Amino acid sequence: MKAIRLLLVSFFVLCVSTANVVASDKNSVIDQTYPQAQAEVLETFMAIGASIVAGAGLGYDGEYMDQLISFHAYGPKFTEFNDGHLYDSAGNEQNERMLFGEVVDPGGVKQFAPLGDINIAVYYGNVANLTFISDFILEIGGVEYTINNLITLLFVKTKGEWKLVHEHHSQADIPE
Repeated sequence: MKAIRLLLVSFFVLCVSTANVVASDKNSVIDQTYPQAQAEVLETFMAIGASIVAGAGLGYDGEYMDQLISFHAYGPKFTEFNDGHLYDSAGNEQNERMLFGEVVDPGGVKQFAPLGDINIAVYYGNVANLTFISDFILEIGGVEYTINNLITLLFVKTKGEWKLVHEHHSQADIPE
């Protein structure tokens, strides 16, 4: 009888605990907006864009490419999905330095903008997911290319700065 009673009490405690979690879900991390953190992430994203525009075509090891790379938290957890491939820290750095420092013509970032809104979701005040559809116009070999990608940038705030820990780029299906 004591065993059954203990089981019933345990079950009741579990039910109450679960009900409290469900009831408190209205105040969950998903519903919190963290406006100050959102502003900081947007500011970081704009600085990333400025370094890309300023350094376009000025070389693999240019000042602005170093600045662009400094926005990343490279290490064993960093990943990038791009063009159907998985890249680690070294691969991401090489991709960004090559594209923006070498492949794009000098001054060849004609437009670095979102198509529509940028969405910034912050969790716990120190993790942020920035998503948008790119509307980039890049000049390569004298020819302008419009790049419309679905982009997700995952940021983590570390030592007071927002750093990229994951990037995902895939082609957007934009009707003409």
